[in-house]
Amino acid sequence: MSHVFHRHLKQRYPTAVGGEGPYLIDAEGRRYLDACGGAAVSCLGHRDGEVIEAVREQVGRLAYAHTSFFTSEPMEALADFLVERAPEGLSSVYFVSGGSEAVEAALKMARQYFLERGEPERRHLIARRQSYHGNTLGALATGGNAWRRRPFEPLLVEVGHVSPCYAYRGQAAGETPEAYGERLAAELEDEIQRLGPETVMAFVAEPVVGATLGAVPAVPGYFKRVREICDRHGILLILDEVMCGMGRTGSLFAAEQEGVAPDLTTIAKGLGAGYQPIGATLVSERIREAIAEGSGFFQHGHTYIGHATACAAALAVQRAIESRDLMARVRWLGDGLQQRLEARFGDHPHVGDIRGRGLFRGLELVADRGDKTPFDPARKLHAAIKRTAMDEGLMCYPMGGTLDGQRGDHILLAPPFILEEFHLDEIVDKLDATLKRVVDPH
Repeated sequence: MSHVFHRHLKQRYPTAVGGEGPYLIDAEGRRYLDACGGAAVSCLGHRDGEVIEAVREQVGRLAYAHTSFFTSEPMEALADFLVERAPEGLSSVYFVSGGSEAVEAALKMARQYFLERGEPERRHLIARRQSYHGNTLGALATGGNAWRRRPFEPLLVEVGHVSPCYAYRGQAAGETPEAYGERLAAELEDEIQRLGPETVMAFVAEPVVGATLGAVPAVPGYFKRVREICDRHGILLILDEVMCGMGRTGSLFAAEQEGVAPDLTTIAKGLGAGYQPIGATLVSERIREAIAEGSGFFQHGHTYIGHATACAAALAVQRAIESRDLMARVRWLGDGLQQRLEARFGDHPHVGDIRGRGLFRGLELVADRGDKTPFDPARKLHAAIKRTAMDEGLMCYPMGGTLDGQRGDHILLAPPFILEEFHLDEIVDKLDATLKRVVDPH
């Protein structure tokens, strides 16, 4: 019996012993094409020589120094790198160990900002249903993933939730994308008025919704309207780019494609590409100034924030992405993957929607394409797809509860940025074989 408390105690896992490019290798020598980057993490694939050398060099000089005593060269250099490329107004970086911590820090920073400004009545958060912002209690409360929230609801703070920008399900017949976005903006305005504009501190959203909806981008103009509403009421805009950021959608920050700049943004996953655990919260100048000119102290912290080795690894990852021009490659490969998915599954009776940006793509599965009826949740289609895909030598990221936390299934694809064109064909072929085994097209 394993003494590891695994994620699922009734499941047996193959033992990963190696990696090579976009493949992981188990103890029996089987190779798995990592078409989801684990969880949109491994953007450089596995065993990247430059990053490995950067980690070795940093550990050889200084592995760790607690940030209540010291700053470090890799932490300062990584912060400089990110701020130079961040959306306008983001001027500093608070480093943590992962995405949930980054969201938790952003929530606390938003609250402290208003305390420093003398607005303690601002305490409410608004987020979107069918979002995912992490598994710590604050992040879980903010997220709209009903299945993940349900067991812990007695422990969660109250958060207002509005509809996601989910055109496949939410846009009405005959409604233009712009009109749909305006309708959602009006819903946000209504929720602000319900809570009281002077009591709302932040609106939190993923620019491209990841795990819970499966690579769903917003309709044109939606985030500009959201930004306008937040500005009018003095509300902070927090954009969660933990999964969709760091190049995943074809630009370093997903917000670039929306034409907006947030007050706080969270990143992780592709930041360090899995070579070390790391996340970060990027902070606007006005928030930094409010705290700097007030107490001067952010009342938060973890033991491993700003970890020197993690920062060195992340800096090597980001320099590699930039020097190898991988953003252009993400856009090119993403277009190629979308074309192949549409060619293979565009008329599939059980694939209702194919969506996404860059190397962040989702397929929504339906029992009936005509009326978009989801499969019976009791079937646990997503779990069967994951098992079967692994058997086919493919790692993908299927999830259930796409519609409301119970009904609906989708498959998320988030492969490394280093793929060759033939890998796109391998992904589609193995996914096709998986669906043929799991979903009866007749």
